[in-house]
Amino acid sequence: MPIPPSQGRGVLPARGTGGELAVTLAGVAPDVLGVQEVGDPGALDDLAAALGEGWHTALSGHPDARGIRVGVLSRLPITVLHDVTAFTAPLAAVQSADSGPATAQTSRGMLAVRVEPRPGVPLDVAVCHLKSKLLSFPGGRFQARDEGERARYGAYALYRRAAEATTLRGLADRLLGGHGPERPVVVLGDFNDEPQAATTQIVLGPPGSELGTAGALRPDRGDAWRLWNLATLIPEAERFSRVHNGRGELIDHILASRALIERVEEVRSVVGHGLPSVAEDPTPRRDAPDSDHAPILARFTL
Repeated sequence: MPIPPSQGRGVLPARGTGGELAVTLAGVAPDVLGVQEVGDPGALDDLAAALGEGWHTALSGHPDARGIRVGVLSRLPITVLHDVTAFTAPLAAVQSADSGPATAQTSRGMLAVRVEPRPGVPLDVAVCHLKSKLLSFPGGRFQARDEGERARYGAYALYRRAAEATTLRGLADRLLGGHGPERPVVVLGDFNDEPQAATTQIVLGPPGSELGTAGALRPDRGDAWRLWNLATLIPEAERFSRVHNGRGELIDHILASRALIERVEEVRSVVGHGLPSVAEDPTPRRDAPDSDHAPILARFTL
């Protein structure tokens, strides 16, 4: 059932649009859902229909070369604020292959929307899907010819993911506007790296005040721009969103502004249905009906 405003609001990134996902979402009942890897735009409408009446949708207008993009599904009316694909200036273009032009564009658009959990109480939500850690090589290969090629393409992917993280940070700056303690902002999605990765850390903004430290809730000047990763609030046994070569990884994240950090009621990874283990070659799962990522759920009192 819908979550009453007095009991908080849910923000949840997820992937895929199959029937199993609709069942999972019905069980956790989010109010705002960030989605990645939406191919056919009609798939998001199908998911909304499977969840019942009263859902609103928004999609980025910037899919990647495979035709997939990010979007938002919400019980609340949506206002699109930004749909970003150009690197944040003055960030320069980065090399993405052994030959060919450098790129100054994100892999996929980053979508920022506004909803109102209560009249006059806006919540801004930015959804991303950063460059994958799974490497691809010329000719559509997923295996390198040699270690030199593997190292180079690993570096190219890291260049681009770092540039995309910087661009996401720029989008967060636009949403926060230096008013983090008063402005509820959530940044979420598939970061394609774990909480302590350099690319994930870029998005947090000013250092310090991490959850679990003595200064976590102690006000300082960084609060105007800082985001807090809610990862450490996930129960340790379920602190992963993907299984890679048999190892759990938390690569899907929810970050919140200072206005929200003391309003968190619950954070969890919905891993109860089990996840398949993925490897370096994604081809075997290309037409799989289920998702290889677990949804991450956060509830806030607003």
